[in-house]
Amino acid sequence: MKQLFLFTNLIICLVSCKPKEENAYKKIDPNAIFTSTDSIPNKHYVGSQKCKECHATQFKDWEGSHHDKSMQKANRQTIIAPFNGEVFKSQGVTSTFFQKEGKFYVNTEGRDGKNHDYEIIYTFGFTPLQQYIVLFPDGQYQCLRTAFNTKKNKWFDLYPDFKVVHKEWLHWSRGGLNWNTMCADCHSTNVKKNYNEKNHSYDTNYAIINVSCEACHGPGKKHVENALKKGSDYKNDGTMQMVGLDSKELVDACARCHARRENITLFHTPQGTFLDHYFPQFITKDIYHADGQILDEDYVYGSFIQSKMYHNGVSCKDCHNPHSTKRKFDDNRLCMQCHDGATFNVESHHKHKMGTKEAMCINCHMPGKYYMGNDFRRDHSFRIPRPDLSIKYGTPNACVGCHKDKDDQWAYENFVKLYGEPKKNHFSDKLAPGITGTIGGRDSLMLLAHDTIYPNMARASAVSNLRNYAGQINVSEVLKFLKDKSPLVKGATADLLFDLKLGADNYKVLLPLLKDDKTAVRVKAFFALSSIPYSKIPKEYRDVYEKVKIEFANHLKATGEFSGGRMKRAQYYLNTGKIQSAISTLEDALKIDITNNIVRTTLANLYYQVKDYQKSEEAYKTILEQEPGFGLTNYDYGLLLNELGRPKEAIVQLQKAIGYLPENDRIAYNLALLYFQNKQTKNAISVLNTQLKRSANNTDLIYLMAYIYKENNEIEKAKKYAKKLIEIAPLNQQYQNFYNILNQ
Repeated sequence: MKQLFLFTNLIICLVSCKPKEENAYKKIDPNAIFTSTDSIPNKHYVGSQKCKECHATQFKDWEGSHHDKSMQKANRQTIIAPFNGEVFKSQGVTSTFFQKEGKFYVNTEGRDGKNHDYEIIYTFGFTPLQQYIVLFPDGQYQCLRTAFNTKKNKWFDLYPDFKVVHKEWLHWSRGGLNWNTMCADCHSTNVKKNYNEKNHSYDTNYAIINVSCEACHGPGKKHVENALKKGSDYKNDGTMQMVGLDSKELVDACARCHARRENITLFHTPQGTFLDHYFPQFITKDIYHADGQILDEDYVYGSFIQSKMYHNGVSCKDCHNPHSTKRKFDDNRLCMQCHDGATFNVESHHKHKMGTKEAMCINCHMPGKYYMGNDFRRDHSFRIPRPDLSIKYGTPNACVGCHKDKDDQWAYENFVKLYGEPKKNHFSDKLAPGITGTIGGRDSLMLLAHDTIYPNMARASAVSNLRNYAGQINVSEVLKFLKDKSPLVKGATADLLFDLKLGADNYKVLLPLLKDDKTAVRVKAFFALSSIPYSKIPKEYRDVYEKVKIEFANHLKATGEFSGGRMKRAQYYLNTGKIQSAISTLEDALKIDITNNIVRTTLANLYYQVKDYQKSEEAYKTILEQEPGFGLTNYDYGLLLNELGRPKEAIVQLQKAIGYLPENDRIAYNLALLYFQNKQTKNAISVLNTQLKRSANNTDLIYLMAYIYKENNEIEKAKKYAKKLIEIAPLNQQYQNFYNILNQ
């Protein structure tokens, strides 16, 4: 007879407790500094004034640009805000901005929840907003949450509707607005964070304070020496970046700072490509809309590489002056550089009065939104409005973005009248169903991932989103993506395989990726292989395996100041059987972000596994206090309480869990079983009846109902449910045996 048991919730990090001799890894020391990606000495950077001597025109364009003003030392010339005693109040916090002895200060809430005076050390940006940076004793530079609107000349809260407690990671004095790790790499030149994990401090330095000429072109020392030596005979000798690049190479170079991405290496150096130092954020829920349009900040790159423009040789410099960063034109001439004006820049195409803002190409094909309070940024995926997708998946479209008194149905009907039915050949037609969980979404993602006519960004995003259908995927179905020509697809597949867990022999297909020419792909392959004992790594791969291990260690160190980075390290420890190291790492992660309950949930599960029940219970209580209403925590906590011999308390937690998540069959099953085990048979049957109305063919629920009726000596009712089991699964021998027992 089938054994009845409580279904435990799948923990965030799955533990692999193999014996030590099975995991003959050399220890990866996250605090070690390796030399595979050595930084460039600051003395190799000559400064923009030196560049000006030969490149006056380019310097003139750059001077005063967003790059030039990206960061400056704070003084009266660089600070735009008055700092004359202004008082600003938001979310219960009062901030006062003032000057004292020639310096600039803010009095505001600090890390301890009390107000203090903080000196402004740097300015950050200059339009449409300017932020201000203060220094803490641990070397952490922090950006104030209150910024200055340089267009309206007033202070404003970057997150006016969001209250943040001083202990939270998102508080301005902590990780969310930390300059060293969130901002510095792209706002200054040759940044070295010099993060100390032991005390969570920094000794950050840079070669040049702003985004200088050499931030893009690379260190100029050798270039200047050669130019001075050869004089008029000097020709480009390869000592400078950004020379002679094709369109995709140029976009790749700009992506370093204009992409939402994860760090792969410790330092960015001129050697290699974007994917040798970073890996981009894919199109996923909460970052993008389901069709790939911008939702949260994506810094342009993730949008642009979705576009036909990118795939037809258009690059950043075709629309923007690369030195001033300004658009070449502020009207439709920008687009008519490539597109035929007689076809597109006419009223018969855009259906709006010529010369109006509604007739501008970018307002239909590059809609945008405001970030950081007042910074309007446009979507760079260059797409035709699709109100039909808006109706299906709740995605935005430019039509109702302007016609705010209308709805998506109106937009769709008018689109059809003006242009006919939208062409159903955009990747979003396949991506959106998979991201929103629509019926057939899994198959839709698989089709997109296979179809090479679509952008690699979209195909890789399809692979990445397949993790939402993990229970419906056989590992062998995705192994073929490891041989894809796109490094984005290969990297996404390696990540997916880590989540799915490799089979006994499937891991061998990953081994060639250790020799991939992109660092990001190699590192992801190593992580996916981390549960495989070293003894199983073929001898011909061991040398490269050891080299990639160092790259992986660099990756762990590069992300060590984030709780998510520590989480990844803990996952590595779990894969190699080091559960105590994983626990210690996760405990450190909570010191960085005490509200990260993904970390805390994993810890609660691990504490339980090592029989530290008190810490496990404390963790669950903390989660419930911080995030009341998150039913899965009530569920996990209830299972723990039952294991500890406290069934009445367990039932209370599972009752709350099913209240929050009434469609969750697993919770209903366990609650019914607990009721039955504690002589509350009527309650058990009631829960199962309710759930079977939602999930009529769930065999676990049906079996439990039959079992309860059998134990309650209601054999005819038990037979009814046992018969249904056989109808659903006629080849299941356990169900057949159970039915036969009932008929004896």
